[in-house]
Amino acid sequence: MEQTVETLSAVASRMGRAWNDGDAAGFFADFAEDGKLVEFEGTIGQGRQALVQAQTPLFETVLKGSRLVDSSVEFAEIVQPGVGIVHHRAVLLMAGETDPLPTRYLSQLYVLHWRDERWQIVALHNSRVLSFRSIAQLDALAG
Repeated sequence: MEQTVETLSAVASRMGRAWNDGDAAGFFADFAEDGKLVEFEGTIGQGRQALVQAQTPLFETVLKGSRLVDSSVEFAEIVQPGVGIVHHRAVLLMAGETDPLPTRYLSQLYVLHWRDERWQIVALHNSRVLSFRSIAQLDALAG
């Protein structure tokens, strides 16, 4: 593998395929051993093995049969040799869904470094893409 924008962008595609297969180990395979994941609600997970252990029961229960669709890399850049960033978007469909709910649009920012002849995720920040209207509706529910 080479340090190219194409190999950098391919990380998000591999993660999406693993998600759609319900494969937690595959989903986190490109994480560094000490990689960090910031979830949309603010939870921070650290360490590839811990992330796999946390994700596995989710794929077996609430996320079983879920799929990431409409995946796109908005940009990927090697900011200096051995350091790259990727901005990725996708939509989460739960099992049986054909149309996403407005809260299921995802935006992710990856920070990667080149180690052991491959790109590894040092940090991934996962967030929801919400319109101001959706935010107002959520705020109204919160009271």
